[in-house]
Amino acid sequence: MKIQISTIMFASLASRTTAFAINNARNARAAVTRAYSGSPLLYAKDGQAEVILVGCGAPNRGMGWYHAVQMLEDKCPSASLDYIVEPWFLGGGSDSPAGQDFKTWQDETEAKYGTKFTASLDDLPPPEAPRLALISGRTADNPRLLSESIAHGAKCIYLEKPGAPTVAELEQMKNEADAAGVEVLMGYNKNVCKYVRKTREYAETVPNSHVTFVSNNAYENTPESLGECFERNAEGMLKNMAIHELALLVSFYDVSVDNIAEVIADKEFSSLQTLKGPSGKDFTDFDKIKFTIKTKTGKEVSVQADRCGGTDSYATVTDASGEEPAAA
Repeated sequence: MKIQISTIMFASLASRTTAFAINNARNARAAVTRAYSGSPLLYAKDGQAEVILVGCGAPNRGMGWYHAVQMLEDKCPSASLDYIVEPWFLGGGSDSPAGQDFKTWQDETEAKYGTKFTASLDDLPPPEAPRLALISGRTADNPRLLSESIAHGAKCIYLEKPGAPTVAELEQMKNEADAAGVEVLMGYNKNVCKYVRKTREYAETVPNSHVTFVSNNAYENTPESLGECFERNAEGMLKNMAIHELALLVSFYDVSVDNIAEVIADKEFSSLQTLKGPSGKDFTDFDKIKFTIKTKTGKEVSVQADRCGGTDSYATVTDASGEEPAAA
């Protein structure tokens, strides 16, 4: 049986942002428009946070882009996406095919919603409503982007996983935010997804069941597209894309370093490539990977991730024969 959900990246922030905005209501005001660098901008309404998306990525591929679409379509009512900061596609990557796609989406978004695009946080005016920075840039850039977001008035930060290249950098970022009185939210939303709960409940009804969690991205299967992905996510697929699934394994399947008995790689499915990124440097990473982990406590679970697999995340449950049982 396969239980599926379209990838949702931002919905869990709504209640926290609402509370944040209400607690800072003295800074909020009715929606207004004013000229900013020649473009009309629709500001946050009462009860909304002024959101800055820092690191959007390519349309239909970047996680920041998915966040942007949800806010623009009012899927998170407490968030007003007023600014999008995109250093690469509004800078060195603007002439690339992906950069041209981004420009088309930028023009459509500015015309329809009034959202302001810029290449740097330095271009932003001071906040006039409670400011939330959603940081979805390259992992290596996130420590700097957090510092810059705090310096430019963010009082709350939603930090995309894994947050930073190392634990030491994450600890330093936490200390910086604490000292500035800035709240940082960083969650693994698949832990609370309905499809995960339904998968676990259904697996309990199948004798000797085996669960496989599947994560997909929608990158084009081309050296240019994957090379850009590899460079932007240079920490690698496991620490970037599949980290949500690893969090599920830690939370629900007793997986830890000390408790792993065996890791079985599916070499037929998995693919490792070395490709040139936009900088011209080589980057080596998996474009797809599949493996099974067996624990010393007798649990077994699989993970499958594919950069070019589509837009859906889902899970499958198989029986002892490896077949998917018919749904009741």
